[in-house]
Amino acid sequence: MANRSFMAIAHRGASSYAPENTLPAFDLALKMGASHIELDVHLTTDGEVVVIHDDALDRTSDGHGPVSGCSLAEIKGLDAGRWFGGPFAEHGAEPFRIPTLAEVLIRYGGRAHLHIEIKETTAALVPATVALIRESGLQQHVTLTSFHLQALVEARQIAPELEAGWLVAAPTEEIVSRALALGLAQICPRADQVTAEAVRALHARGLVVRAWGVSDEALMRRAVEAGVDGMTVNFPDVLLAYLRERG
Repeated sequence: MANRSFMAIAHRGASSYAPENTLPAFDLALKMGASHIELDVHLTTDGEVVVIHDDALDRTSDGHGPVSGCSLAEIKGLDAGRWFGGPFAEHGAEPFRIPTLAEVLIRYGGRAHLHIEIKETTAALVPATVALIRESGLQQHVTLTSFHLQALVEARQIAPELEAGWLVAAPTEEIVSRALALGLAQICPRADQVTAEAVRALHARGLVVRAWGVSDEALMRRAVEAGVDGMTVNFPDVLLAYLRERG
């Protein structure tokens, strides 16, 4: 049975309904009742931390090329909404910008728990991200995640006060042992690899289990029923409604 602490995490905001990793997507997630938001960070050529999933600008903006090859000023001149269509593509509409992590921390601090995924292995991204979190004073309201173990090692070394989770395909014994040795709080397996037996085993070892890759409602329900502690979803309204139904 899901409980009050279940983490219904809006994946890149309410990204089924608004352009991912933008303020409108995050605002909509909160309006739907989500209290957890997931976002992704990259570093600009002038060392600013920006919120965008891909390492290239092409898919989710009208820019081209790598994020790391552009300055913050150049990135702030891009439109990050029209690609999504609907009202975000209306002629004459105010452009939706790629936000900085600093902007997100200021806007949502105290309103949501932020799950920040480190997308790069460049040496400067983790320290820059940690510095912004500490400056905001939101250490207790942030979880760092990554597929890159080295990024998590660095995060644990320089910011042991921050909760951290390892994004993995499946929680093998080697992965679990390394996570425990590193002092990680979460293991984040792909939802289609989650079983009730695996969740029980991870809980028994003191790990929080947070699923990702929840592509549809059937998989969402299956992961909840397996006993996970939370998941990222593009449709937080659907997950929240399902959790209410379950009590």
